[in-house]
Amino acid sequence: MSGDTVTGGAAAAAETEGREAARRTVTAVRHRVGRRTYTVIAALVLAVLGTLAAALMLGEFGVPLSEVLRSLVGPLLGRAAWESEFFVLDVRLPRVLTAVLSGAAFGLSGALFQSLMRNPLASPDVIGITSGASVTAVVCVLFLGLGGMAVSFGALAGALITAALIYLLAWRRGVSGHRLVLVGIAVAAVLSSLISYLMTATQVSDAQRSLAWLTGSLDGHGWPHAGSLAVCLVLLLPATALSARALRVLEFGDDTAAGLGVRVEHRRLVLLALAVALAAVATAAAGPVPFVALVSAPLARVPLRGRGPALTAAALVGAVLMPASDFIGQHLFDATELPVGVVTGVAGAPYLLLMMATDRAGRDT
Repeated sequence: MSGDTVTGGAAAAAETEGREAARRTVTAVRHRVGRRTYTVIAALVLAVLGTLAAALMLGEFGVPLSEVLRSLVGPLLGRAAWESEFFVLDVRLPRVLTAVLSGAAFGLSGALFQSLMRNPLASPDVIGITSGASVTAVVCVLFLGLGGMAVSFGALAGALITAALIYLLAWRRGVSGHRLVLVGIAVAAVLSSLISYLMTATQVSDAQRSLAWLTGSLDGHGWPHAGSLAVCLVLLLPATALSARALRVLEFGDDTAAGLGVRVEHRRLVLLALAVALAAVATAAAGPVPFVALVSAPLARVPLRGRGPALTAAALVGAVLMPASDFIGQHLFDATELPVGVVTGVAGAPYLLLMMATDRAGRDT
């Protein structure tokens, strides 16, 4: 009996030591992931601030960093020259803020779509959300004679209506990611054909005005665009942060999530609605800028190694890509200013081809 007692005590001690070792291992992994996450997020925040500073400083009229800071903070550092304040506050800042905010919205929307659908092709510019916005924007310009913020509101309504149509067409006692992507691609093709017909059925001068919006451009954007976008994001970002708590459970699959007590279809519908709203307000502010929503989340996952808050990192990546692309489009050529959509299209197309060549989309679907 004493031998059995000693053997049992040794086994219990060994089991306790094994559990303690496992706990220490898990804690160490969490600490490493936490440090990497904080480092990546901090680096992306610095990249956003650096891009913002460069866009405010550089141009035909250069503004030193000290003058930029004086223009932004006002009397705290002394008033800047009126020329500097004009170029920083009236010309450049609203455009740059629109780029940063719309890029963050695109990046976050794409990350939500890809996580919910478990498909790297599930982004608003691929599955037809931005195409719906484009159709209503073209109708507003060509047939209603509208411009400015009225076109933006029309694009917002078009994106929301198109998203509802795609969801209804994809519904079969639930919505699967594969079916939603296929339905969205088909709807996008139909809407693109409709846009082409509308463009060819009108006067050339009117078509040119529509084409400027369809390309995705920040030229001429002022405080009304930046302000309305900021108000929308103030409402959408907290709602997304609260609803995204169920996202990691949904990524394990519908059966697992339902077994854990998650209302799968309700949570998915709420998150899809938020993703659509983010893409819609970004498209309404900046136009249907391609590829930002598609590439932001995959680029964010590279330094995170698939761990950490990918949604936050994707939003920050988008907040870097949009103003950086707009800055490149403004200053790449001396005589010509390229719309931001042209730059993101040139940069994003090789990524899509590479993804298809390596068959990532096929494996994830």
